[in-house]
Amino acid sequence: MYGSQNQRDFISFTVAEDEKYDNQKVRRRQSCWRAWKQLSRLQRAIFNIMLMLTAVCVVYLLMMPGPGPSELDIDLSRNNRIGGDALNLDDRMQALNVVDDINGQVEDMNQKEGPKRHKKGPPKLNRDRGALAVSLPVHVSGVEIPGRQQHVGDVLDKVPLRIFESREGAAAGALEDNRMGEDEEPVLHVPDDGAANRDEEVKGQQESDPHRDGDPDEESNNEPEERKDDSESQSSIYGPKNEKQEAVVAAFQHAWKAYRAHAWGHDELKPISKTYNEWFHLGLTIIDSLDTMYIMGLDKEFEEARNWVENEMNIKPNVDVNLFETTIRVLGGLLSAYHLSNDEVFLDKAKILGNSLLPAFNTKSKVPHADVNLKTGKAHAPRWGPDSSVSEVSTIQIEFRELSFITKNNIYKDAVDRVMSHLHGLKKVDGLVPIFINANTGQFRQRATLTLGARADSYYEYLLKQWLQTGKSEQIFKEDFEAAMTGVKNRLTRHSGPNNLVFVGELVNEAFSPKMDHLVCFLPGTLALGYHNGLDESYLELARSLAHTCYQMYAQMPTFLSPEIAHFNMLPGTKDDIQVKPADAHNLLRPETIESFFYLYRITKDQVYRDWGWQIFQAFERYTKIPEGGYSSISNVKNPDKPSFRDKMESFFLGETLKYFFLLFSDEPDLLPLDKYLFNTEAHPFPIRTINGAIKH
Repeated sequence: MYGSQNQRDFISFTVAEDEKYDNQKVRRRQSCWRAWKQLSRLQRAIFNIMLMLTAVCVVYLLMMPGPGPSELDIDLSRNNRIGGDALNLDDRMQALNVVDDINGQVEDMNQKEGPKRHKKGPPKLNRDRGALAVSLPVHVSGVEIPGRQQHVGDVLDKVPLRIFESREGAAAGALEDNRMGEDEEPVLHVPDDGAANRDEEVKGQQESDPHRDGDPDEESNNEPEERKDDSESQSSIYGPKNEKQEAVVAAFQHAWKAYRAHAWGHDELKPISKTYNEWFHLGLTIIDSLDTMYIMGLDKEFEEARNWVENEMNIKPNVDVNLFETTIRVLGGLLSAYHLSNDEVFLDKAKILGNSLLPAFNTKSKVPHADVNLKTGKAHAPRWGPDSSVSEVSTIQIEFRELSFITKNNIYKDAVDRVMSHLHGLKKVDGLVPIFINANTGQFRQRATLTLGARADSYYEYLLKQWLQTGKSEQIFKEDFEAAMTGVKNRLTRHSGPNNLVFVGELVNEAFSPKMDHLVCFLPGTLALGYHNGLDESYLELARSLAHTCYQMYAQMPTFLSPEIAHFNMLPGTKDDIQVKPADAHNLLRPETIESFFYLYRITKDQVYRDWGWQIFQAFERYTKIPEGGYSSISNVKNPDKPSFRDKMESFFLGETLKYFFLLFSDEPDLLPLDKYLFNTEAHPFPIRTINGAIKH
């Protein structure tokens, strides 16, 4: 069947002595024919069959009818350029017919689905709240761009259609394209593909507020006109405007991508092990990052997070949570996102959470317990002891008061005001408070440490900010803040050797300790904010001196990253101002120093604070960035060769640290100005109000 087995094929050639093989075409053709003859009959038959099938497919494709001309296939480079010629009548009628068809489809969908309070999927980000946003294919120079959103009203009124460029400009648009190319599906549960597709449709808008959602008609009827106008005027200030801001946004994207892939819906990312850490089961990283994404102009990420809050967030898990941490991160994050986006999804969750936290205040002294179960309402002291930290009971006021102002329900404000009234009446040491208080007795722990570091820091911060929150109308907070700062200057402020750095130490059992937490670096910003609101020049002078010391806590480390705790030398003849003990050498990606640089730059316009901030940002990039995704706290800032990753990315790195970096490098005077907004201790911005709760500006 296949020929004689004795038949043998072979190839031979001879090159004459006066010739050289030069790969001529004739020789190559002869070589190909020999190769064909070497194939068996079966191999040649298979090859011929494949060739015939290929020819049939080509003929079939050529005979298929091609796509007809699109109704909206308009050469925008010709007809829609500035000063270009208008479309002819036939083109206008074609466009109007398409719009009529779309209007009919939308009407049918609305009749089928019925009204919804909150629409699933990403929010519609059109600034024109009365216009209906639909997705139309658009052609630019013959290339179709699917899914660009256009307003039906715009199409009817202004034919030809318009293509809007990104409000961030070409550079930011290029960054967005890179981010889109790097997107990957997360390992854990994330919103459905339909939502992701709708996210892509939103990108085509420009003259729209990129951060609103819900039904446009409903919001147009219910929202005050002045609030809509303010939203429109503010939209252009969001997003990166310079290279440093773009670098910060890229860092956020790097962190967010890893969180989305490995920890979506959980509290914190563990970037080394590519898993997650659960603390309160409230998605802390998502909630802490909402307003950061908003002001950075990260529309797609914001919408996806918003959908998680609406559709997947369990706001009342059967878990004991810390009242303070839950209030500043989750309640504060939800209220801030509501103010920026006007989306009631966030307000609804905030009201449920506020009600779930209220049982913590059911004590005889009205000083709240530290922990509360969000589902059962059972509150108790922390597991490590009978007392609460003073900062935990005195750094919840801004958030609860804000919830009352929005809901017109004073139950939240009354609860926290009673706490502050009680603290105001307790005996202090030159305005300074011990770090522990008992919720049952309502009394400070005797002989407790006096510090502006851990467990007391934000008590002093919120004294000033409660005064500012209601337009400087409650003088009791200003008086307590000024008394406390007098105590800081008289009892806790010292100078180090040999470089005379100003630092704030502690009183431990009435003895001075030259120990300063990195947390204390919030103080320069708070002092500068006090000066900005009318306090005397000495507040700004101390703020500048302490900010320089906080910078040195970074600059004197080999990694250019600050330790968690520093000890300052006060003995003559010493070589270094700062000493770091092995147990204190870790860095948790904290924001306090950058926070103070932000305030000082806003108030003084001194470029040095931006320069210092950029150096620190570069150090974070160099020593804490995980190439595969995310950022990690490190164990040893003194060892640049082996900083030792701790495998944890705190939610405040996205919610505070990167936000303050972004604001520090902003040139926009209207981006969260200090006379209109105040930031809670987790960097969530709230509007400044009057004593009656009305927004002041």
